[in-house]
Amino acid sequence: MTLQEYIEQTILPQYDAFDGGHKRDHAEVVIAESLRLARAHNADEQMAYVIAAYHDLGLRFDREKHHIYSGEILMADSMLRQWFTEEQLLTMRDAVEDHRASGKNPPRTIYGAIVAEADRQIIPETVIARTMAYSAKLYPDGDFETLYARSREHLLEKYAEGGYMRLWLNSERNVRSLEALRAIIRNEPLLRSLCEEWYASFLHSL
Repeated sequence: MTLQEYIEQTILPQYDAFDGGHKRDHAEVVIAESLRLARAHNADEQMAYVIAAYHDLGLRFDREKHHIYSGEILMADSMLRQWFTEEQLLTMRDAVEDHRASGKNPPRTIYGAIVAEADRQIIPETVIARTMAYSAKLYPDGDFETLYARSREHLLEKYAEGGYMRLWLNSERNVRSLEALRAIIRNEPLLRSLCEEWYASFLHSL
């Protein structure tokens, strides 16, 4: 069995059980972007591939600490020792731990920067929809005003100028997308309108 066969047959199917924002298509997008960034920065593509494949596996245990659990899952996978040294695995674990947007410290290696940058899929409408969906999960009995207030607060804290999310490699794709999202956040009537559209669709799906 090759590394790619193992990842595609054993690792990626685990994402099928996760929430809508973290299913297999998300992992595949992060893998593709990680490989592109690895080539651009002369990094080991196989390491970048595995890091991206494992980066969210810890969601099966806990959302808040999923990056830590993901690193533990990677290190505990004896199959990976067929293809990587212990030193490489430790570097990969660190990168998985460093991918989270809320991390206060910069990634420890180029691999952490690569997966963190690849994970920043800043499609404005998608970010807004996921934020509203998570607010609805936190407040299942909340009305629109409750969900909107929580979502706007989160968007301001994370994505607005001075927000805690960082782009460590400043890829052109992410820089453009972040500015587009920030423009929507600054335009409160437009932001509210997009959230109202999501909420109407959400009610229709119940």
